[in-house]
Amino acid sequence: MNDNGELGDFLRSRRARLRPEDAGAAFSGGARRVPGLRREEVAHLAGVSTDYYARLEQGRHPHVSETVLEAVARALRLDDTERGYLFELARPRTPGRHRSSPARAPRMRQPIHQMLDVLNDVSPAVVINHRSDVLGANHLARQLITDFDALPHRDRNLARFVLLHPAARDLYQDWDRVAETFVASLRLASGRHPDDRLLNELVGELSIKVPEFSTWWAGHRVDQCAHGTQRLVHPVVGELTLSYETLALPADPDQSIVLYTTEPGSASAETLRLLASWTTPTNTHKAASSQAPYGR
Repeated sequence: MNDNGELGDFLRSRRARLRPEDAGAAFSGGARRVPGLRREEVAHLAGVSTDYYARLEQGRHPHVSETVLEAVARALRLDDTERGYLFELARPRTPGRHRSSPARAPRMRQPIHQMLDVLNDVSPAVVINHRSDVLGANHLARQLITDFDALPHRDRNLARFVLLHPAARDLYQDWDRVAETFVASLRLASGRHPDDRLLNELVGELSIKVPEFSTWWAGHRVDQCAHGTQRLVHPVVGELTLSYETLALPADPDQSIVLYTTEPGSASAETLRLLASWTTPTNTHKAASSQAPYGR
């Protein structure tokens, strides 16, 4: 049997966050040496033997049925994202197969470039892949966040910018929260794409260069970054609060467009309009941007 340490670590982290009363179980047994549920309590809630669950948590059970995984997910009260991550981790790994390594660098289709340009006066927008590589960004997004066109290709990555670029700590008022969420998205991507060399290199680099990264990574939080809010302090126009929505592009696997919006009539909406009017791109720059290749 091949050990699956990631699966075991994830299960232990989810077990540790639950109290017996949270899981709807009134287990007795005196003082607890560790936080959260015991293995035998999770096994009881999932309807499997303690030995079976112990081997699962130790990463020594390579073939787990969907029925058992569903039961464990319910016992641990996993949300939909965590449940999907559990199934990815439990999937048998075939030696020599690289399920997630792309054969070529990702590219953004021309109609998506045109969509970004259409949104230019309305909404900052970026197109990213599962690694958070920025495959494209409209002018307003580059003015709001950073000029991705001016960065080396390997640095055109939203997670890398947030976690490593000094300007990001000034830009995001809640930098810790935003940064931790990006780490959670990378943790989710690593479960789905375990053989992605570039993703693994990014995680390794961040673990070395970002002091907080190891603690966040060890927490095994997973997040799709599907939607949320961010409070920014732009160096030119000042404070604004933005909502973001991440929309998958069905025709382009692993590509999503992230749209940033403000509440209509709010001070943030006026601030964003000011930024858009102050930084209107020239036609020459727009044409060059639409044709510039992204990716690595």
